[in-house]
Amino acid sequence: MRTLDFSPLYRSVVGFDRLAGLLESAAADAASGYPPYNIERTAENAYRVEIAVAGFRPEELNIEVKENLLTVQGRKAANDDQRRYLHRGLAERNFERRFQLADYVVVTEAKLADGLLSISLKRELPESLKPRRIDIATGETKPLIEGEAAA
Repeated sequence: MRTLDFSPLYRSVVGFDRLAGLLESAAADAASGYPPYNIERTAENAYRVEIAVAGFRPEELNIEVKENLLTVQGRKAANDDQRRYLHRGLAERNFERRFQLADYVVVTEAKLADGLLSISLKRELPESLKPRRIDIATGETKPLIEGEAAA
C-alpha cells in the first residue's frame, strides 16, 4: 500500500494546515474499506450516510459528533462461544469511521434497519448567513419639518 507524505504541504502553506489534515485523514480512510458506506444527497441541504453494519446491534454502535467530526464506532462484545466454522466470511471486527462535516451540518436522525445504519444530516444556516432581499424604496422623500421626528 502506498502512503502519501503531506509534510511538504505543511512547510509551504500557512493557515491551510486543516486542509492538509483533511487530505491526510481521507487518504488513511481510503486504505481501510471496512465497513463499506454510501453518502447520498437527499435534498439541497440534506444528506444521508449509510454504513453496512450487518451483525451489529444498536447497543454495539456509537455515533458521536464533536467539532464538525462525525464518528461512528462499532464494538462487538467478546464472542467466547465454541462454534466451529467451516468458512467465516462475516466480519465481526470492531471499526471506527470518521466523517468531516461542513460548518452548520447537524445530525437529525440515526436508524438501524436491514443491516444498514442510516444517519441523516441537514445543513442549517443561521438566519444571519442566509441570503435576504433588500427592498429598494422609490419616490421622493418629504423634507423634515422642524420639530418632527424622522420616520
